[in-house]
Amino acid sequence: MKEEMSTGLGKVNIYKNVIASIASIATVEIEGVLKIGSSFKSIAYELLGKKNNTAGITVNFDKNGSVTIDVPVVIKYGFNLPEVAGRIQENIKSSVERTTDVMIKDINVDIQSVER
Repeated sequence: MKEEMSTGLGKVNIYKNVIASIASIATVEIEGVLKIGSSFKSIAYELLGKKNNTAGITVNFDKNGSVTIDVPVVIKYGFNLPEVAGRIQENIKSSVERTTDVMIKDINVDIQSVER
């Protein structure tokens, strides 16, 4: 559920939803992204009437502390899909590593649809 680090003053815990929030913000900053897509988890939150600011983004830590992030997106019509996906990956990587010092293993962009 969280990545734990130690500093000279004590422990720092970074939860998955924090990394997912950073990834969410970094994703929607990219030109061509219409919105973050949905996942089963985000649909369940919506049905329960709960706010979920990380949408369908999932974050998983491996045993070495590296992170894999899965990002479902809806892209605006007329944009080059591989280029937009690459910019999403680059922006998430730099944003997460800069703000958390967590190492990124993989960023998987799942293009769910293209809309006007």
